[in-house]
Amino acid sequence: MQDKNVVEVTYHQTGKSTNTNELGMREMQARVYQHRNTQYLLVKAPPASGKSRALMFVALDKLANQGIKKVIVAVPERTIGRSFTNTDLIKYGFYEDWRVDPKYDLTLPGSDSGKVQKLVDFLNSKDGRILICTHATLRFAYDKVGDDHSFDDIFLAIDEFHHVSSEDSSVLGTALKNIMHNSSAHIMAMTGSYFRGDSAPILSPEDEQLFDKVTYTYYEQLDGYQYLKSFGIDYKFYRGSYLDALDEALDTDKKTIIHIPSINSSESTKDKYNEVDSIFDAIGDIVDRDEKTGIYNIKDKRAGKILKVADLVNEDGREKVQDYLREDLKGPDDLDIIVALNMAKEGFDWPWAEQALTIGYRHSLTEIVQIIGRVTRDSSNKTHAQFTNMIEQPDAKDGDVEYAVNQILKAITSSLLMEQVLAPEIHLKRRTHKDQKSTGDADILIKGLREPTSKRVQSIIENDLPDLKAAILQDSDVKNGIAANVDAEVMNKELIPKVVMTRYPDLTNDEIDQVSQYAVADTVLRHAEVETAKDQQGNTNAFLKMADKFINVDDLDINLIESINPFQRAYDVMSQNIDSDTLRIIERTIDAKKYDFSDEELIQLYKNSKVFVEREGHAPNKDSNNEEEVRMAYALAKLSDMRARRNNQNG
Repeated sequence: MQDKNVVEVTYHQTGKSTNTNELGMREMQARVYQHRNTQYLLVKAPPASGKSRALMFVALDKLANQGIKKVIVAVPERTIGRSFTNTDLIKYGFYEDWRVDPKYDLTLPGSDSGKVQKLVDFLNSKDGRILICTHATLRFAYDKVGDDHSFDDIFLAIDEFHHVSSEDSSVLGTALKNIMHNSSAHIMAMTGSYFRGDSAPILSPEDEQLFDKVTYTYYEQLDGYQYLKSFGIDYKFYRGSYLDALDEALDTDKKTIIHIPSINSSESTKDKYNEVDSIFDAIGDIVDRDEKTGIYNIKDKRAGKILKVADLVNEDGREKVQDYLREDLKGPDDLDIIVALNMAKEGFDWPWAEQALTIGYRHSLTEIVQIIGRVTRDSSNKTHAQFTNMIEQPDAKDGDVEYAVNQILKAITSSLLMEQVLAPEIHLKRRTHKDQKSTGDADILIKGLREPTSKRVQSIIENDLPDLKAAILQDSDVKNGIAANVDAEVMNKELIPKVVMTRYPDLTNDEIDQVSQYAVADTVLRHAEVETAKDQQGNTNAFLKMADKFINVDDLDINLIESINPFQRAYDVMSQNIDSDTLRIIERTIDAKKYDFSDEELIQLYKNSKVFVEREGHAPNKDSNNEEEVRMAYALAKLSDMRARRNNQNG
C-alpha cells in the first residue's frame, strides 16, 4: 500500500541529536544541562528528544551539588511513569545512576489515598530522595500538607506541563504559584507541545518570565535521527462510516496506533465496543487472547501472519494490557497494533510505532502533536513514520477543502516548531444530509456543529449572533484570558459559555453549549488577527492584537497542497513535500511577523546585533529573558525574510 501524504518531511540524518557527549548526553539534554543551576526551568522539546533523561541529569546534579534534598517528578497519568524508572547513566559517562525506590514510585498499582499519604510522608521524612507521582497525587498531597515550606529544598519536575492546566484547572496551578513564591523549591517544567491546556493558565505571564527557557524544535531533533528518514501527514476523507473505509487506510505491515473517535463526535457510531470488534474484523480473525497479558493474537487476513493487538478501549482486562505495555515491550516483535480511545497519546512510549491512524477531526493542536510524537521516535525497524487522519468528507468545493486543509497544515507545521498557534476551525456550518450543497465559496460543510434543538437557540443564532460576539469581545475574562496567553480552546469551552450564560440566563446548559459552538465558529477568536469591537460608549478597543503571542496561520504565505486524489468513495488531499530546510523557512517566516519594526528600528537593531555578537560570541536568542536581545533576534529574522522575498521576486 502506497502512502499518500499531505505533508512529507525528509530529514538530514546527521545523527547529531542522538550522538552523546562525554557525559552520555544527547544534544538537547546537554543544552538543558547548561541551565542546571537555574531555579526555574522550562523545557520545550518534541517527544523522543530525551526530556525524561534531561530531567534526570539536572535532578541528580541538584541533589549532589545544589543543596536540594528531594526530587518529585509529576506525570499526567500512571503509564507515563515508565519514562522515569531506574536508568543506567554511569556506564555512558555520567557520575551517578538514576535510581527510584519502588515504594516511592507512586505510578505503580495502589490506592489513590495511600499514594497521597506516601507523598506527604515523603515530604516530612528524611527518608527517600526521588519520588514519582501523578499530577493528581501531587495536587491532593499539596492540599493535605497545607504548608508551602514543606517544599523547601525540593526539586519539583512537572512533565507534560501544558497538560497540567487542562486536567487540573487552576488547582495545581495555584499550588505551583504558591510553592514558587513561598518556598525555596526549584521547578522544572517540560512539554512536547507549547500550548496552554484546556483551562486557566498554570502560571501568570509575570511568573513565566521567571523561567529560563530551552527550546528544541522538531527539525533539530529529527535531523539527527539515525534511522527515521521521513515523516508524513495524510488526510483521508471518507463517506458513510469510517469502518467501511478502514480497510483502505489500515496497513497491517506497519506497527500502528489506531485512535477511534470520541463517542460524542459525529464520526463515532456511539458504540465503542462494536467499533473495536469491527476494527478487529478489518485486521483479521481472532486466534486467542493471552490470559496473562490481555493481548489478542489475530491472524492477518492479508498476509496470514499472527499479529499482537492491544485493546485499550474495553475496560475488561485493560489493567493487564497497560502493565504489559509498561513493562514487557522489549522489541518490535512484542506488539503490532494498539486500538485506543483516549489513551496512548501523551508521554506514551512505543518507539517501534510506525503509523498513527486517527479517526475524526481533532480540534486540539496539542492532541495532534502528541499523537504525531508517538510515531516519530527513532527506531531501527522503520525509515518512515506516518500520521493519517480519517475525516468525514465535507460538502464543499475542492478549492475550499484545499484551503481548509492547508490552514490546518500550516498550523501543524508551526506547532512542530514549538510555536503557540490558534488552530483554524475547519467546520463552520453543519451538514444535515449527504445531498446538501455548499451555499457559498467560504463554507466548509462537515458534520460537527449540533443542530439547534430549540426555537430559542435558533433565534439567537439567526438574529443575535453579531451582538453576542461583541459581548464576547468586550468581556473582561476574555480580555484577561488573551493577555495571559490562554489557548483558544479555553475560549470555546469555558470563557465563551460564561458570556452566553450571563447574556441568556434562561438557557439550559445544553442550549448554552449549542450557542457557544456557533459563536466560536463564527468569531475571529480562532485567528490571531487584530480585531476591534466597540464598547457601550462607542469607543474602539483593539484588544486582540496577539502577534507576539499567537501565530496567525493566515499570515503565513505558504502553500502545502498539491492535489486531490481518489480515496474510497471520497478523496485524499496531498501536498508537496516539506523537508527540514522548509521547516526552517517556516520558522523564519513566523519570527518575521512577531514584531512590527519601523525601518529606523530595523537599522538600529541590526547595528546593535553586530555589537552583541562581538561581545557575547553568539547570535541574539529569541528565548532570552532579555527583551532587547529578543528584539534583536526578531529583527534579524525580519531582515532575513525581507531579503529572501526580494530575492524570490528578482529571481
